[in-house]
Amino acid sequence: MSDQPVIIPRSDHPISRKWISQNAIRVLYRLKESGHLAYLVGGGVRDLLLGREPKDFDIATDAKPNEIKKIFRNCRLIGRRFRLAHIHFHDEIIEVATFRSNITDEESAVETAVNVDAGASASMQAIARTETAVPDTVLPGSTNSAEVHGPVPSERPRPPRMLKSGDGMILRDNVFGTPEQDAIRRDFTVNALFYGIVDYAVIDYVGGMDDLQKGLIRIIGDPVVRFTEDPVRMVRAVRFAAVLGFEIEARTYEALLDHKDKIALASPARMYEEVQKLFLLGEGEKTFQMLRHTGMFGVLFPHINAWIDTEEEGFPHTWVGKALEWVDTCVQAGRKVQPHILFCLMFGPYVEMKAAGLRSGGMAPLDALDAAVVEFLAEIVPRVQVPRKVALAIREILWNQGRFEKTQGKAPLYFLRRPGFADAFEYLRFTSELTGERLELRAWWKEFFKAHPLQPGEAVPAQERKAAPLQAKGPEGRKRRRRRPGRSRPKPGAPKT
Repeated sequence: MSDQPVIIPRSDHPISRKWISQNAIRVLYRLKESGHLAYLVGGGVRDLLLGREPKDFDIATDAKPNEIKKIFRNCRLIGRRFRLAHIHFHDEIIEVATFRSNITDEESAVETAVNVDAGASASMQAIARTETAVPDTVLPGSTNSAEVHGPVPSERPRPPRMLKSGDGMILRDNVFGTPEQDAIRRDFTVNALFYGIVDYAVIDYVGGMDDLQKGLIRIIGDPVVRFTEDPVRMVRAVRFAAVLGFEIEARTYEALLDHKDKIALASPARMYEEVQKLFLLGEGEKTFQMLRHTGMFGVLFPHINAWIDTEEEGFPHTWVGKALEWVDTCVQAGRKVQPHILFCLMFGPYVEMKAAGLRSGGMAPLDALDAAVVEFLAEIVPRVQVPRKVALAIREILWNQGRFEKTQGKAPLYFLRRPGFADAFEYLRFTSELTGERLELRAWWKEFFKAHPLQPGEAVPAQERKAAPLQAKGPEGRKRRRRRPGRSRPKPGAPKT
């Protein structure tokens, strides 16, 4: 790597402005007209060079976040760990970041950062404590208060722009720098390419073009240090390799194998977003196999991984891989798969196995399913924070499978009009195709659906669906009915009005 970049002129690369979002082009030119340097960066440039359609267009600039906000009225500043600007358009959000650097003149702040070894959640709590700490207050009228407490600062001290945990994980990264420094601090070489609108050239500081041509995912810098700074980079390495059809460079791969357990330190909420990217981009089955091969799937989903490893007729469970093949087919055909469908297809049999065990112990079916979903969440949330609404949707899909057996009377039409029918039928379609069971039942419902097409407004609106609390039920007293506000019970003997 060199501070002197390789400049690829317009004549030597395939990127054309007509392939770039017009909103991104507007932002680039507006920053340029305001006297700032700005580039299209990251995955968007990589995908354009590969002839792929980018999922989003990100911009890096020398303008500070507050300066960006002054330039764009439709700007919102977000993030604490990384301060970013979101430029809102009618149908798109363009993310703009200030050039950053790993070099800081606040070394003392970095060295005195909170020592955290219990995971990212504790790390973020430490950040919150740092930012919300208030100096001791001097009581009014007290004598010699300045001598006792020291001078009262006029304002809260500014938190450090760079903050790391005791084991080297980056907790905050808002040290601004130059384009060269920004390129070097990015994760992989193929994601560190810049495209400018001044001369329409591609700028490469880290050998990204060479790795792009070789089909390599290579971490920038020392792999051990970079994976320690942000363990999610290991997950991203696997995703990029699977989606792009690339190989992971040898040193990067070796460090990934040695330090995969550090993924457990990543924020569970952030990992939920990453898991969706892993499995909903059309190469989920391939990604799953790579995660299993590297041992990373076992770090993310230890209980599910143990279940997969249990033999079924002499072979490990193949359900999750088959489910992801189904999801890949849907995504590649242009169908959007919602997260609750993804998780239910992947892990539904695991939840049903738990529920069956509870039913065998005498628990009522719905109570057993509730308890099974609660147990499933308790196992998965410490690593991947699945939202409650997703868990409720999984429970409803599994519970509705029994409704398909009721094909007489008014029950089929009533079920057809329920908002959860489509999700439940998607699960029935997949499970019947995979197991060879309930095929006749699936065919019956398919014909029934054709014979009773829903009219506009006939189905119950989704927002009217009332989901019961997700909890293991037990003997409880009757729930008290809430009285309507504004109405009081008449006093004894008072005349009726």
